[in-house]
Amino acid sequence: MKSGFAILIGRSNVGKSTLLNTLVGTKVSATSFRAQMTRDVIHGVVNTPEGQITFVDTPGIFKDRKSSLTSKLIQKAKEALEGVDIIIYVVDPTREIGDEEKYAFGLIRHIELPKILVINKSDTPIRERKYQKEYEALGKEFNAVLSLSALRASHIQPLKDKVMELLPEGEPMYGDGQLTNVHEYFFIGELIREKIFSVFDKEVPYSMTVEVDAMEEKPDIFVISARILTDQERYKRLIIGTGGKKIKEVGQMARRELEQALNKKVYLELEVEVDQHWVERI
Repeated sequence: MKSGFAILIGRSNVGKSTLLNTLVGTKVSATSFRAQMTRDVIHGVVNTPEGQITFVDTPGIFKDRKSSLTSKLIQKAKEALEGVDIIIYVVDPTREIGDEEKYAFGLIRHIELPKILVINKSDTPIRERKYQKEYEALGKEFNAVLSLSALRASHIQPLKDKVMELLPEGEPMYGDGQLTNVHEYFFIGELIREKIFSVFDKEVPYSMTVEVDAMEEKPDIFVISARILTDQERYKRLIIGTGGKKIKEVGQMARRELEQALNKKVYLELEVEVDQHWVERI
C-alpha cells in the first residue's frame, strides 16, 4: 500500500486548482482566470487499488509581492512544501519565463524530493504555446516531464500513475469517502468568490473575500447567510449594483451550483460590507 502527499505548486493562474479538481474527479477547489484565486492549502484525495494520493493545491506565486495579501499567500505556499513526498511543478507554456517563474522555480529547485514538471494547456493550439520548448528544457531538473490539459482532462492518468510510482509505502491519510480537508463553510465561501469574479471580470480587486456566517439544513432546503468583504466603499457599491442587480446575479449563480453540490434547494442570503482589516485574519 502506498500513501503520501503530492503538492501542486507554481505561478498564479497556471491551472493548479483546475488540475486538482480534474485529478479528484469533483470540485474541491474554486477556480478563476483571476490571479490568486486559491488562498489556502487544499487537499484533494485520490484512492486507487495501489494506494492513496493526497494532492495539495497551494496559492500561486504572484509577482506583486509588496501587498500584504500576496506576502501571506506566498508564505503559505512555502510552508506547504514541508512534509510532502512529491513536488508537481505546474507551468503554462503560453506565458514567458520571467522573474515570477524564476522565483517560483527557485522555491523548489534545490529541495531533495521527487519532482514532476507538468506542462499544462496541451489542448491549446501549438502556435499559442510559444514557450513550450523553454519549459521542456527545464526537464533535466525533474524526475519526469508530462504534458496535459487540466481543463479538458486529457493525459491525466499518466500523472496519477507517475505519482503513485514515486510515492512511499504507507497507510491512507484519509478515510473512505473523504475527498478533501476543507469544510462546507470554506467551500461555500470560495464558490461565492468564484462567482463574483465570473460576474465582474476585472472590475473588482482580487483583494476581496467571502465569509459564511451560518448554514442551516431544514427538511427541504439549506439556508445559508454570507458576507462579501471588500476594503473600499466604491467596491461595495459596485458589487451590489444598481437596485441590487449585480449581487442578485452573483447569488443566483452561486445558488445554482450549491444546489447541485448539496442536492437540495438553497436559500442564499448575501450582504456586502467594507472591512479594511480582513486580510489580517487570513
